[in-house]
Amino acid sequence: MKRKQLIQTAKDLFFRYGIKRVTVEEICKEAKVSKMTFYKHFKNKNELVKTWITELTDEAMEKYRKLMDSDLPFKEKVRETINMKLEGSDGMSKEFFSDYIPHAEPELHDFIHQRMHETMGLIINDYAEAQKRGDIRQDMKIEFMLWYLNKMFELMEDESLQQMYDSPQDLIMEMVNFFFYGIMPRKS
Repeated sequence: MKRKQLIQTAKDLFFRYGIKRVTVEEICKEAKVSKMTFYKHFKNKNELVKTWITELTDEAMEKYRKLMDSDLPFKEKVRETINMKLEGSDGMSKEFFSDYIPHAEPELHDFIHQRMHETMGLIINDYAEAQKRGDIRQDMKIEFMLWYLNKMFELMEDESLQQMYDSPQDLIMEMVNFFFYGIMPRKS
């Protein structure tokens, strides 16, 4: 129970203030637990961040897997995937986004990118299957989609791009919509 409380409190504080600005002391104070309890569950703040990211991505992938295994048409699955992205980024501050992507400490940066590549691999497999069924253009190389998604993650680290948007959620949604729909108007 205390472990979950620490993770949830850390998430709330990280989303508001960024990862770097939040201290173990602040997490403990807000969660109403002692530092001894914190260190009983986590070696340090980075381990807490990694645990939270793992739980977050595992939960998101579980929802995604359930969606992809459903009987919905592929277009609906894409729409729902976008909604999941929107929900997942809700409440993200610019400070968090900056600490999470472009300015993460090297250990966390590597961990975040590893998790992203793992999840992207699963998503690309689903898209390859969708392509075989005719839900995605046959002339699209799956390898290009993976390359493009990786480039999108790199672009998210660009501070000048981040400054074009009022919130990280706006940038994320622009990239997701651009990936799925390109620049042409969508038909309802």
